[in-house]
Amino acid sequence: MSRDGSGGPAAESEQRPLENREAGESAETPSIDEGRYLYCIVRTDAEAALETTGVDGEPVSVVVEDGIGAVVHACDGIYDSANLAQVRRWLVRHQTVVDEAGQAFGTPIPFQFDTILRGDDDRVREWLREESDTLEQALDGLAGHWEYRVEVVEIDPISDESLIERDERLRELDEQIGDSGEGTAFLLEKKFDQRLTELRAARRESLTADLEERLAAEAREVHALERSPSAKLSDDVADGSGSGDSSDDDADGGETLCRLTLLAHEDDEGAIGSILDDVAANEGLEVRFTGPWPPYTFAPELGGGDSNGDPTASDPNPHP
Repeated sequence: MSRDGSGGPAAESEQRPLENREAGESAETPSIDEGRYLYCIVRTDAEAALETTGVDGEPVSVVVEDGIGAVVHACDGIYDSANLAQVRRWLVRHQTVVDEAGQAFGTPIPFQFDTILRGDDDRVREWLREESDTLEQALDGLAGHWEYRVEVVEIDPISDESLIERDERLRELDEQIGDSGEGTAFLLEKKFDQRLTELRAARRESLTADLEERLAAEAREVHALERSPSAKLSDDVADGSGSGDSSDDDADGGETLCRLTLLAHEDDEGAIGSILDDVAANEGLEVRFTGPWPPYTFAPELGGGDSNGDPTASDPNPHP
């Protein structure tokens, strides 16, 4: 089993953590005279500090109200660029700050990239008071829990011959093809190929279902992801590679059988690793396990953008 705890995690399900407008896409730009760029919410005291720099090298601070902190930096506009590389750098830095906040304060509640609260630090404190019930519930519910990513890759796919040996219907079709004329053989070959496809899909689904069931016994939540997501900026950040390669086949010609995201308590990481070691012990399979990450996929949505100073992002009607 390979494990990578560097780069960045990610989330790309329905609740994508670092949503951004694609390069060159036009939209109305909100006007902001003074604002606070929001990275995440953490549990902390009045003396909180985070020694790091944020997007575009801005100094990061922690604004605290009644034991809840907002990791922010001062800004006077949104971050928007048609330069793909620039947007990528902003995304990675945003995620790095959230990761560092998690290391310093425990499980954070992350915001989307480019989520901005209009106003100064006092407005942040006011917003924290207004949303205290929601924030308390989210922080308490996710305390000590982190997101983990699992990918199972078949680096040595099972051969057609092995499937024929295991399946009576395939053996029958194989024999009939050898005894048939050209026209009939062609039709039987199509049935043969279809049966092979069905068996491979059934094997993949069975492995995935079994793995999900075993992981669900240790994790709080388990969700399946697309086996071959389309390549986007946020996928690059999630993979921690920046390569933009989200294809189903890896460099070694393997096939991704399943991709899962888990929400689990930090105390259960060892048990999850043991389950994945069992899977990786199967000949021809490789398991890639990344994390712990802040719970990007599992964090609740915090508020919504409006014209009264509540958090807004770079889209006209965003949600953090």
